[in-house]
Amino acid sequence: MKREKNISRRVALNLWLPIIVVVFILVAALGVIEVNPGLGYTILVGDVIYLIAAVLCYEYTEKMISKEFLAAGFEQSQIQKQILKELPVPYVMTDQDGTIIWHNEQFSEIVGQKITKKSITQIFPGLYKKVFPQDGQMKEYCITHEEHKYHVECRNMVFKNLEQTEGEIQEDKETQGDILQVFYFFDETQLIGYKEESRKKSLVAGLIYIDNYEEVLENMEEVRQSLLLALVERKIMKYMQGLDAIIKGFEKDKFLFVFEEEKLEQLMESKFSILDEVRLINIGNELSMTLSIGVGVNGGSYTENYESARVAMDLALGRGGDQAVVRDGDAISYYGGKTQKVEKSTRVKARVKAHALREIMLTHDKIFVMGHKNPDADCVGAALGIYRLSKALNKSTYIVMDKDCPAIEPIVDGIYRERADEEEDIFVTNEEAMLLKDKSAMLIVVDVNVPAMTECPELLKSISTIVVLDHHRQSNETIKNAVVSYVEPYASSTCEMVAEILQYIVDKPKLKNIEADAMYSGILVDTDNFVIKAGVRTFEAAAYLRRAGADVTRVRKMFREDMEHCRIRTAIINKAEIYMDEFAISTFDGENVSGATVVGAKAANALLNIQGIRGSFVLTALQDCIYVSARSIDELNVQVIMEKFGGGGHLTMAAAQLKDVSLSDAAEMLKHTLRKMHEDGDI
Repeated sequence: MKREKNISRRVALNLWLPIIVVVFILVAALGVIEVNPGLGYTILVGDVIYLIAAVLCYEYTEKMISKEFLAAGFEQSQIQKQILKELPVPYVMTDQDGTIIWHNEQFSEIVGQKITKKSITQIFPGLYKKVFPQDGQMKEYCITHEEHKYHVECRNMVFKNLEQTEGEIQEDKETQGDILQVFYFFDETQLIGYKEESRKKSLVAGLIYIDNYEEVLENMEEVRQSLLLALVERKIMKYMQGLDAIIKGFEKDKFLFVFEEEKLEQLMESKFSILDEVRLINIGNELSMTLSIGVGVNGGSYTENYESARVAMDLALGRGGDQAVVRDGDAISYYGGKTQKVEKSTRVKARVKAHALREIMLTHDKIFVMGHKNPDADCVGAALGIYRLSKALNKSTYIVMDKDCPAIEPIVDGIYRERADEEEDIFVTNEEAMLLKDKSAMLIVVDVNVPAMTECPELLKSISTIVVLDHHRQSNETIKNAVVSYVEPYASSTCEMVAEILQYIVDKPKLKNIEADAMYSGILVDTDNFVIKAGVRTFEAAAYLRRAGADVTRVRKMFREDMEHCRIRTAIINKAEIYMDEFAISTFDGENVSGATVVGAKAANALLNIQGIRGSFVLTALQDCIYVSARSIDELNVQVIMEKFGGGGHLTMAAAQLKDVSLSDAAEMLKHTLRKMHEDGDI
């Protein structure tokens, strides 16, 4: 409108110029009459004639220009309306509440109904007032309507003096201006279909390893060995044929396979049934063969998919094998993991790691040993073993640990009694460790492989040389920058692993009695008195510690319960609920109880003695947090259950922490998870 007024002013000015000229000539003529009357009157007559002609011309030209303006404006308006109507992109205008004011024919075609004065939110539930753009910004949405997928762009536009009548936009003199929403709908159904088809046809890389190849075959006759391997390989090949996969063995117990991504859904829906099929093959073999599968998908190239598959395989093996791991970018999915990992009889790996650890320690002056938060006997025992090794190499050594934790109080008291004559304190706080570290320092992390669960996560970031010794099954989050990572889920405890390392060190450090006791107690607690995960190497490690000065009687006295803890543990067992006839669940308010989580863990162990119980769970409320202790014998993988709550652990021993939830709600969450996993066949 402003532009039209400006044009009108310019035209009017041009038309009035002759009138202005006439006035100037008139003034000039009056001046000439005084000097030369004849000439002056002649000019005056000519000026009058010119004035009459100018007035007539002005009247005619103004009417003609007005008609031309009206015609041009009307034509432009009609062109704009026609363009909007015939715009190949569906287009609709609404008021600020979403009520449709105007739309073109293409929008009518996709909606297929008379929709003027209706709300766009009724037609497209995905579009609602709260997501409309504000202050001139543009917003984009993806919606689905009648099996079509649309990319929608919406922006604010100011339309002045407009109203809608019979599908056309007309001028409304009473309206000063409205802020309207303008929506453009781009149909991307076909494009998305092509992308989906391309995704389905993209190649996925996978690896298959036989977990226990040597262990299964070592006690079998040669004839049966060949038959078993043939049956396993035939089962794998047949399974891969069903996926239209290309598979190639590159070692006696390793396979590489490639298949189209659309088949991955089939694999995941069947929860990688090949794991169960191979495990059930039995021709007289004492142990069942198990597989580990790693799959990499949605990498930028085939090489990246292969690298993802390799990382997934490392995770599967690190979690105990007999399972499949799918790595899709940063997302990781787990399947299987129902059996206990078989103990490795060879100690080659332990010897190699021991020598590597010693060489690294020799190149550093300061050595920090760190465990996890709320340390237990296994954590402090392993730390003391590494401490003694470091001191044997004449290194300045510090244990970063909360020495006031009730779970390790008997061990800490014993350490200070035995070191009464020594001024140096082997334990340091997080703050002291950060001050003591320098470029010559290295860090050895024991009994944990999750950065957030370490005693001092900041120390991980400030020390470049890190070694990890752990026996827990790996989760998605691990310490990435370790120069040596010795993680063995088969081991009963980290103390067992450290005991083996000490035996292979040339310097053979001499453990003090309290240190041997602490390491022995770590094995004792984690195996529940040599009942859970106790293998041949576990007893050999215990025998080594016994020779090093560990006293069974002294350890037993060290971890005796007081009467109050005994009563509480009994009360927890008494109130336990048997859920689904195979799970024992109990709750416990641990406020004002020292060592509450330890009491809960012991109660969970005791609940396993009930006949028919596959798994026990004790939920302890302490300091605005719910601590879940999960235990099983060998029929249930409690680690995968606790991972649903952000925790982890072992097949037979796991834990989790729940925050911002009540004790009763946490118990209901656990029950719901158990039922769902049971129905899905995951446990």
